[in-house]
Formats: sequence, structure tokens, C-alpha cells
Amino acid sequence: MELFDILEIIMLICFGFSWPLNVIKAYKARTTKGKSLWFICLILLGYVAGITSKFVNPNFNMQEKWYVLFFYFLNFVMVSADLFMYFRNRRIDKSNKSQDE
Repeated sequence: MELFDILEIIMLICFGFSWPLNVIKAYKARTTKGKSLWFICLILLGYVAGITSKFVNPNFNMQEKWYVLFFYFLNFVMVSADLFMYFRNRRIDKSNKSQDE
């Protein structure tokens, strides 16, 4: 394992620990206040680009470095869960707004 692989994995692990906490916070908050749909979509696009870069790189050896893709996919799933929470909470916000009227 080379240094750039280790650094990439550290980055992915740090992001990976952050997303579940963010999803839990969104679940408990039950609101989209303070959330940005564009931000979430940009993060997802970034993970898609990272995953795609591994598949188009002729020097990437899937058999030896599968673990890097594992963390990309895991983070993609976590951010997708955050996106799901966004739409769930937006529905709750609309319901609460209609009840206030």
C-alpha cells in the first residue's frame, strides 16, 4: 500500500464517520432547516467522480486495491441516506406548515 492510498483512505474514513452522524442528526431534527439539497447532490457527484476515476484509471488494480472502492461506495450510501432524510424532512416541514395555517 502506497502513501497516497493511505491518505485517500484516511480522507474517506473521516468523511465516512461524519455522514452517519449527520444522518442521525437529520433524522432527529425532522426539518430541512440548515440543510442544502445542492450540497448533498454535489457530494454525491464527487463520490461518483471518485468511483469512476478508479474504473477509468488503467493503473488501478481492483484485486489489490478493492478496499479504496469499498470506502467510496460506503460513503456514497451514507450520503444517499442523508439525501433520503432531506426529502423525508422536507415532507415533514410541509406537513407542519400546513398544520400551522
